Amino acid sequence: MNLWAIAIKSVRQRALASALTSLSVALGVMLMVVVLVANGMVERMFVQTATGYDLVVGPKGSQLELVLTSIYRIGVAGEPLPYRFYRELTSAKGNRISDAVPITMGDVTQQGGFPILGTTPAYFALPYMHEADGTPKRFRIRTRSLDGQHSGEGLIRNPFDAAIGAVVARHNGWDVGTKLKLVHGGSDGHVHDEEFTVSGVLEATGTPNDRTVFVHVDGFYMISGHEKPLSEAVARELEFFGNISEESQKAIEAERAGGHSHGPVPEAQKEVTAILVNIQGDVGEKVLAESRLMSRLNEGVQAQAVKPIVQIDRMMQTLVGPIRTLLMGLTSLIIAVSGIGIFVSIYNSMADRKKEIAIMRALGARRQTVLTVILAESTLLCVVGGLGGFVLAHLLILACAPMVAGYGLVVDPWTFAWGELVLLPVLIALASLVGFVPGMTAYRTDVAQTLSD
Repeated sequence: MNLWAIAIKSVRQRALASALTSLSVALGVMLMVVVLVANGMVERMFVQTATGYDLVVGPKGSQLELVLTSIYRIGVAGEPLPYRFYRELTSAKGNRISDAVPITMGDVTQQGGFPILGTTPAYFALPYMHEADGTPKRFRIRTRSLDGQHSGEGLIRNPFDAAIGAVVARHNGWDVGTKLKLVHGGSDGHVHDEEFTVSGVLEATGTPNDRTVFVHVDGFYMISGHEKPLSEAVARELEFFGNISEESQKAIEAERAGGHSHGPVPEAQKEVTAILVNIQGDVGEKVLAESRLMSRLNEGVQAQAVKPIVQIDRMMQTLVGPIRTLLMGLTSLIIAVSGIGIFVSIYNSMADRKKEIAIMRALGARRQTVLTVILAESTLLCVVGGLGGFVLAHLLILACAPMVAGYGLVVDPWTFAWGELVLLPVLIALASLVGFVPGMTAYRTDVAQTLSD
C-alpha cells in the first residue's frame, strides 16, 4: 500500500472531522475566489469602460464627478455648458479633435427610473470601450430599428426616437415600437407629456449603457421646460463668451416678432452636460494634443478637460483598492483558521493513532515514512477543500450572474482570476506547515514504549 493510500484510509477513518475541516477550507477559498472575480468585474467595468474616450470635457468642478456622471451615469450633473461651447470646441482646428459627441442628462424613465441620455447619432459610431489588448468594442443592435437600419447611427435619426439598453428592455419589457415618457430629474417627479418611440434595442455591453435610454438631443430639448429661457440663455452666453452668436441674435429677433416654432429649439437655448472627445493622430501626437487641450481648458474658469482613465485609476487605487485588500485579508484569515482546524484535527488524532504508528514502525516503516504520511493527510485535506472551494465559488457566481446582469454587468462564471492560480500552491504550503508538528509527533513516537503500553 503506497503512502497516499494510507493517508486516504486514515482520513476516511475520521470521516466527519475530516469533512468538516475540508469544508472550512472550501468556504475560505470560495470567499477568496468570489472576491477575486468580483474585483476583476468591477475593474473591467470601470477601467475598460473609461478607455472608450480620450477626454471628457465638462463644466468646472470635481473631475471624478464629471467622469462618473457622463460615462457611468452615477450622480447628478452639474451646471451644463452652452451648446455653442460644443460647436466652437469641435470647429477649432488646433484642437485636433477627431470625434466629439455632446451628451445631456437630467431625466429618467417613467418606468424603472433608468437615466435618459440625450445625444447625437454619432454616439453609436464610437467604441464604448477597448479591450485590454486595445481592440475596440462597438455597439451592436439586438433588434432592428423601425426603418430596418442595422447601423447604430440609424437608431435616433428622428427627434423623438429612442434607443434602449439591454437591461432597460428586459426590465421594462420594452421592444421596438414601445412608447415611453420621461420623468423630470428633479424632486418634483413631473412626467412630461411628450412621448418617445423605441427605434432599436442594443445588445448587452456589460457597461452602464445597458441601463440607459438614448434619445436625440433635439428631441430632448423639444420637451417643454427643457429649453433654457432665451433671456437666461443670452445672459449666460454673454457671461461665458463676452458676446452673443448670430443664432442667438436671430432667436431674439424672432421672439420680439412674436414668432413661435414647433421645430428644433434654437442653439442658444440648448446646453450640454459633457462632451466625449477623441483626439486624432498617433500615440505621440495624441498625448501632446490632449495635454495642450487639457491645459488650455483647465487654466480657464469655465470648463475643464479630464482624462477618464486617469480619474478611474485613482478611484480604484484610493477607494476600491483598500476595500479589496480588506476583503482579501479577511478571507486569508478564514483560510488560516481553517489551517489551524486541520492542525488541531490531526494533532488530536495522534493520541489515538500511537499504536497504529508504532505497528507501522515495527513492520519496518521508517520515521520519514510516518512523517510523510501525516503531511500527505494534511495536504489531502487542504487540496480537496481548496478544489471544492473553487467549484463552490464559480457555482455561486453562476447563480448570481442573472441578478448581477440586472445592473448592466456581464459576468462569465467560468472566467478564472490570476489570483486563483496562486491559491493552490499556497494551500499546499499551508498543509505542509500545519502538518509538520503532528508529523514530528508521529516521527518521535517511541515504538517499544507504545507497544508495551
